[in-house]
Amino acid sequence: MLSADHQKLYALEMGIDTHQEPVVFMRADCNVCKAEGFTANARIQVVADGRSIIATLNVVNTNVLPKNHIGFSVIAWQRLDLQPNDLVHVRHAPTLTSMSAVRKKVYGHQLSAKELTAIIADISAHRYSDIEIASFLTACAGDRLNEQEILALTQAMVACGQKLSWSDHQPIFDKHCIGGLPGNRATPIIIAIVSAAGLIIPKTSSRAITSPAGTADTMEVLTRVNLTLEEMRQVVAHTHGCLAWGGAVNLSPADDIMIRIERTLDLDSEGQLIASVLSKKIAAGSTHVLIDLPVGATAKVRTEQQAQRLIQLFEQVGAASGLVVRCVITDGSQAVGWGVGPVEEARDVLAVLKNLPEAPQDLRDRALFLAANLLSMAHNKPIEQARLEAEEILSSQRAWQQFKMICEAQGGLKLPLPIAEYQKTMTAQKSGVLVSMDNRRVARLAKLAGAPFSPVAGLRLAVKIGDIIQQDQILLTLFAASKGELAYAEAYYSSHLDMLLIQ
Repeated sequence: MLSADHQKLYALEMGIDTHQEPVVFMRADCNVCKAEGFTANARIQVVADGRSIIATLNVVNTNVLPKNHIGFSVIAWQRLDLQPNDLVHVRHAPTLTSMSAVRKKVYGHQLSAKELTAIIADISAHRYSDIEIASFLTACAGDRLNEQEILALTQAMVACGQKLSWSDHQPIFDKHCIGGLPGNRATPIIIAIVSAAGLIIPKTSSRAITSPAGTADTMEVLTRVNLTLEEMRQVVAHTHGCLAWGGAVNLSPADDIMIRIERTLDLDSEGQLIASVLSKKIAAGSTHVLIDLPVGATAKVRTEQQAQRLIQLFEQVGAASGLVVRCVITDGSQAVGWGVGPVEEARDVLAVLKNLPEAPQDLRDRALFLAANLLSMAHNKPIEQARLEAEEILSSQRAWQQFKMICEAQGGLKLPLPIAEYQKTMTAQKSGVLVSMDNRRVARLAKLAGAPFSPVAGLRLAVKIGDIIQQDQILLTLFAASKGELAYAEAYYSSHLDMLLIQ
């Protein structure tokens, strides 16, 4: 083994984007690499001026990397806060004892609160590789976490990040939709309504996991969502609400790391789902939470039985965590609204808030129903009475004025909305009645068009279940930022025509 001085190398930024996983590059003939026995894909610790990261090693067999240098991917360079030619020290990464608990779960054994806390602490500190995180998520998938494990996981995820605190004298409200419905962008409308009614609702939202857009993705089209904690406080103090990206304020940071892997795996398991949702709500300082569970054959929750199981877990874990949780089951048979993808969903949100004639009625009704539930929770009034209050706030333009005020407080309302350069209408090949819509395939179609990474990408539906369809009638329009993505989506649609089933 080399001495400490000989383990030092000069830092070089390679400009290689490895997303959020730190990667370093060393020459195959590097003395340090050979003396330490480093091999490709090894996990090594890199230290610079008291700062350190755990990174995955890639071995370079060409002269692209100068001798006595170590290359860094973009995220590795940023996390170590390096300058060109800084001297860094490299050594084997310390053993992760929490990985033994991951292996224990792989074999189907129950994990203790201490074991789950250790795993989450290591994940939030970026000590796990993406492969190791994927192993943990897969081991916990399905119903492999019991109630005690879900509670422990939730509390561990809260403990690893910051926690907001608000007034001690007022309840703090929040809502979450389990998802699985393309275009279901009711949250901005709900926040506008209930904050206009005086409820305090500091909404932090995730970006898309397996969908073509999350609330944060759609809101980013309309205003700034990367708010600091202090900025969130200022917005809420001024407007009673906000619509921010949770990842920017370090609430349950382990959840954001795991969401990135879940997106790649297209995985959203029961225990992780509950822990993810409730940890964010607890960290955001919420006291009362409304959970929307859309149920449908191609939604995330497919059966009433599965919904009731989730409701039981949400309420039990919520109560054990000091939250008042109300769960409601909604229709998950088809996409909500007309647009799917950040910009197109934002278009629907604005249409509902402005009470425009083209506003999608189903999105409006869903937002009013959920807003009524929050008002009912707040004031202990019947849903019917709360619904009338919500309708008055929306119809009178108070919700639209409130939404504009929130956006201005967050950095300004960004209008007009951008338009995709490439578009393609898809038409019916026969006449009949639209009898079903495959939510998963509709979502995949929008994603193949480029959503959410291209905000203008996605699709716009022109029909709903039950509509009478004529041959050659427009069913949907595809939007993309490039010809290639448009062609990719068109090809997928052509091979899955039954995603909009006409009989």
